[in-house]
Amino acid sequence: MSQPTEAELQTALKAAARMRETGQDPLFLGKALLHCHYLNGLLEEVLAAAEAYLHSGMAEREHARLEKAVERVRAAERRAARQEPPPLGL
Repeated sequence: MSQPTEAELQTALKAAARMRETGQDPLFLGKALLHCHYLNGLLEEVLAAAEAYLHSGMAEREHARLEKAVERVRAAERRAARQEPPPLGL
């Protein structure tokens, strides 16, 4: 399957947003596209951080950047699943 062009993607995202805003998303295609697009952006950050970490000789600063990027993905997944992290017990 080929990747959509930037124009095609923007058209699809606008249509998905319109579907959600107007309640005309009976099969949840708009919701699925918007969610996947959001997660894809986060995962692109993880990939960039992983590449920088590996390219840097595994420097501590790049390791921290990678960990933060991974945590942003995990936090987004928890929010999407409506799960909260366990309390710290302080």
